[in-house]
Amino acid sequence: MRHDVFFAGYGGQGVLLAGNLLSYAAIHEGKNVSFFPAYGVEKRGGSAMCTIVFADGDTGSPVVGNPSVSVLLNQLSFDKYAAKVKSGGICIVNSSLVDTSHIDLPGIEVILIPMNQIALDRGDVRMVNMVACGAYIEKSGALQRSSLEAALKKALPERNHKLIPANIQAMVAGAEASRG
Repeated sequence: MRHDVFFAGYGGQGVLLAGNLLSYAAIHEGKNVSFFPAYGVEKRGGSAMCTIVFADGDTGSPVVGNPSVSVLLNQLSFDKYAAKVKSGGICIVNSSLVDTSHIDLPGIEVILIPMNQIALDRGDVRMVNMVACGAYIEKSGALQRSSLEAALKKALPERNHKLIPANIQAMVAGAEASRG
């Protein structure tokens, strides 16, 4: 089975860390992975995006024009990329920062999750990416949560391993919020 996901937001939201985490989790499950990060030249606040493709067999190109799932963390990313999700796909949106009322996305399941608020409720807005990853694995069924938990040790620098339990809680909260 082949899965592809597109993450986009602004620098500082942990978009690339989320991509690394999903990539390591897929490797943990024995999948082949293609990870394609892209970001603006600004230090923080510029655009950040990545595509992750993983499969039992060949992944093909990491460039995906119409992803099966998009996770969009800010308004600019939503406005620019939401309509690119392929028909029958899923668009997971950070409703803390995104107004979706101006775009109709027929044939796309739109999941609104107040990711910033959930992260703040857990003590740190920087965990918005973990909330997003939890929502992604819950809605897509593409990866096991245990694989993401194992991948945290590879994706996070060792000095931040003490934050793994909080990150796991944020993932669980994101998964729960995605159920409605």
